[in-house]
Amino acid sequence: MNPHDLIASDPDPQETAEWHEAFLSLLRTEGPTRARQMLDGLVALAGQHRVGWRPSLNTPYVNTIAAEQQPPFPGDLAIEERLASLMRWNALAMVARANQAYGELGGHIASYASAADLFETGFNHFFRARSATHGGDLVFFQPHSAPGVYARAFLEGRLSEDDLRHYRQEIVAPAHGARGLSSYPHPWLMPDFWQFPTGSMGIGPISSIYHARFMRYLSHRGLLDTGGRTVWGVFGDGEMDEPESMSALTLAAREKLDNLVWVVNCNLQRLDGPVRGNDRIIDELERLFAGAGWNVIKLLWGSDWDGLFASDPGGALARALGDTVDGQMQTFAAKDGRFNRENFFGQNPALAALVQGLSDEQIDRLKRGGHDLVKIHAAYAAAVAHRGQPTVILAHTKKGYGMGSAGQGRMTTHSQKKLDAEDLLAFRDRFALPLSDEQATGLAFYKPAEDSAELRYLREKRAALGGSMPRRETACAVVPVPEVNAYAGFALNAAGKEMSTTMAFVRLLGNLLKDGALGPRLVPIVADEARTFGMANLFKQVGIYSSVGQRYAPEDIGSVLSYREALDGQILEEGISEAGAIASWTAAATSYSVHGLAMLPFYIYYSMFGFQRVGDAIWAAADQSARGFLLGATSGRTTLGGEGLQHQDGSSHLVAATIPNCKAYDPAFAGELALIVDAGMREMLVEQRDVFYYVTLMNENYAQPDLPGAAREGVLKGGYVVGRFGPADGAPITLLGSGAILTEVLRAADALAREGHRVHVCSITSWSELAREAQAADAEGRAPWLHAMLAETAGPVLAASDYVRAVPEALRAWLPPGRAYRTLGTDGFGRSDTRAALRAFFQVDAASIADAAQAYFLGGK
Repeated sequence: MNPHDLIASDPDPQETAEWHEAFLSLLRTEGPTRARQMLDGLVALAGQHRVGWRPSLNTPYVNTIAAEQQPPFPGDLAIEERLASLMRWNALAMVARANQAYGELGGHIASYASAADLFETGFNHFFRARSATHGGDLVFFQPHSAPGVYARAFLEGRLSEDDLRHYRQEIVAPAHGARGLSSYPHPWLMPDFWQFPTGSMGIGPISSIYHARFMRYLSHRGLLDTGGRTVWGVFGDGEMDEPESMSALTLAAREKLDNLVWVVNCNLQRLDGPVRGNDRIIDELERLFAGAGWNVIKLLWGSDWDGLFASDPGGALARALGDTVDGQMQTFAAKDGRFNRENFFGQNPALAALVQGLSDEQIDRLKRGGHDLVKIHAAYAAAVAHRGQPTVILAHTKKGYGMGSAGQGRMTTHSQKKLDAEDLLAFRDRFALPLSDEQATGLAFYKPAEDSAELRYLREKRAALGGSMPRRETACAVVPVPEVNAYAGFALNAAGKEMSTTMAFVRLLGNLLKDGALGPRLVPIVADEARTFGMANLFKQVGIYSSVGQRYAPEDIGSVLSYREALDGQILEEGISEAGAIASWTAAATSYSVHGLAMLPFYIYYSMFGFQRVGDAIWAAADQSARGFLLGATSGRTTLGGEGLQHQDGSSHLVAATIPNCKAYDPAFAGELALIVDAGMREMLVEQRDVFYYVTLMNENYAQPDLPGAAREGVLKGGYVVGRFGPADGAPITLLGSGAILTEVLRAADALAREGHRVHVCSITSWSELAREAQAADAEGRAPWLHAMLAETAGPVLAASDYVRAVPEALRAWLPPGRAYRTLGTDGFGRSDTRAALRAFFQVDAASIADAAQAYFLGGK
């Protein structure tokens, strides 16, 4: 607010003026640091006396960095503007050509049109690639702007014109000698190009925060020097509505992640209208980020506005901009200079006087801050120089910038994929593109000559920053894995000792952490459940990571299992945030490609709060070729008895089976678990395959048998014969069971055997792996493992699990001919009760299994 306005409504304007003058005198003579100290002192004093006042979290609607504070622009502005115009054109041509030819491929023009200058400033001056002397920055690109990144790669020579012609045509492109370009950043589909998947809104923002924190974790543990590296995220203002975008802001501030810079492209428009039509999203985001503890830089107005502000000492322009809501600002963006002269600057004589000497075209060309390379560079430079806080740059842009009547600032601009001849010519003229009418209307791609000033400049800038980006690399050293008996002998040779598979896992993990080579690479992750899962003994062994160590004496300091935080702690305890924990897991699970350092995360959690709760994040991790273990503890619908409906998981294995590079296992015995963990570690760390493992664990104690050596192949392939019961001449039946329900199946088999039936029991360690192997065998014309396993058995097959029936139903299509098949499962909502009552209710207890066998196959009792 203008101080003169305060004085006008003030009961003692003379006193107020004296205070203002005193403060301004202090600012002139002592500088802003001393002025801030004085303000902080006054706020503290007001608080002590319960005045009930706090400063507003909003600053005036002007640039945070004043014109006189800007550093000199370190590049050739004219060349950079020409390059940005070429990127815009080639991105537009790519999308428009695809839809002109097919009409169904989609794509986005307007998002990149608004963000092009934000991207190009980063590419030319800030985004460092991995090189021999630098570990490289991490850049999360706004997904709808992918065409612009492809357009730059085309000018750099990384993509061909044929590649651009096959945007969103990944299947047919190879037949034409081209590379199909994925819709959004997808590392799985373009494994040497995209580093981070950001296409699912909100996943990129939270992931960038936890990647920045994981870099600090690596440094504090002495595993990798990540100093001088920055995590950049370019996101849309509409994306900030996603809960994941906002959920970890306070963590970034609490951890003082000054290696993190977000650029929020505030083009004021979501998919089909204004983000905050009746308010200002930039004000809202400023309050949100400032309140969360971030450094906020507002990048609102371009250099052409500097003179207008300087000519307006009364502040009429700042007040008018501050009073204009986003919906109206979009209207101004969509209209021409004359409309803006009459409807914005015509609001009062003071505003009209400011533009009296400007033509309508000059008013139309007034840039918002996010389209001014000089202003963007100043904001970026201030962000990377800032210490002690993460920084967000709120960059004001126009969606569809330069698209004129075809889409600039219009409600329909997000879906704009085609332009008519007149619009294409107008776009060419707006950005002074060296295209003939025929080339422009024909959507010809344009690339300057290899020895042109533009391409020489582009290559020199990227060479100085370590090379092209984005670029994904996967080379990393093999991490040796100890022999399984060295750390899991207790599980392989359990000799009937009672334990849960959860306890077996924790003991196994504790042993692995002691290994000199592998131990330091393991990353245990929990979401506020370490004690529930019996992991408290790891607190003293490896400690809980804290960026500030431990500044308090825990109340349980005298106990054997006392809480211990440390700067070099190894456990990541993420609090009650499954979204945060899976983001940490992803950061660790992709360290081999992001940092060239293989790490192996083990994230243990209530299984119900995995795929069902953060399945989108797990899918994104799969896209990024994550390598690690997800441990779904207290799994199944009947294992976690008293917790009830929302805590009882009956579907995670069904969802896990839909992810191609996820291997899902439901082991019943500790020995099975040990073999699965061992195989996974070797596959991910030694063979370096792009897979991750989902393993379910139970908290039910029961006798653990020794694992026969002959069973080991079957454990990994998904199943093996675990027992034979009853007389050889009895009516045969085969029972399949997994996880906690296998013990019920074994008791049912014993009951059926006492009635004279011949029963074979198979332990199914993975329904999905059995089905996948059978499908692959069918395609290759060979017999599947499922047939080999069942060849040792006889009679109809009855399958039971602690999950919905659709999980064991995955085997039906692959059973040997002539073998009848029936499945039992826990379909429906869970309940609160004892395990015994729950299993009887869902009819997966021993008695129900035996009754089902009699009813379906054995002629009744």
